[in-house]
Amino acid sequence: MASNGVPWRVRPITRKAMLGVHIVTAGAWIGIDVILGVLVFTALWTADAGTVAAAYQVLPMLFWPVLVMALGCLISGVALGLSSRWGLLRYRWVITKLALALTLTVLVVLLLGPSLDEAAAAGQRLAETGALGAELSGLIYPPIVSTTALLLATALAVAKPWGLRRRASVPAPAAGRPSERVR
Repeated sequence: MASNGVPWRVRPITRKAMLGVHIVTAGAWIGIDVILGVLVFTALWTADAGTVAAAYQVLPMLFWPVLVMALGCLISGVALGLSSRWGLLRYRWVITKLALALTLTVLVVLLLGPSLDEAAAAGQRLAETGALGAELSGLIYPPIVSTTALLLATALAVAKPWGLRRRASVPAPAAGRPSERVR
């Protein structure tokens, strides 16, 4: 550990490169979420069956880009935390950002991917038979929740609120002479 409490030091240019990767991947992740939201809301609000079918069928194409951006953001954030004075688990705002990124990344893998595949299958059925055959209104939640959480993480990175996390307190020694202390 370096003398300033940083687990490993990196040169300023390396840190700037890591920060650039973190900002770009977070921004791209937000952008992909916006595209996802536009497609989902277009499918839900339009009366044209062809548009609905196309919007649902294209959704799975967003899975890999969002997963790559989520992992890139998470990995670059961890690297920044380990190599900066902010630390990975020293400040509550960093811990909150880490928890948001981990949670959203897990949700992408476990819930979003299968939901996008289901929507594509429904879109294919709609294009072939004219019947959607599935209730897909729940697809509005991933882009809303993810975009909101990522914007919150961005605000935390800018404002850096809350300070250091609390450490476990060490009980103060008992008052009086050593012989008067209760054991």
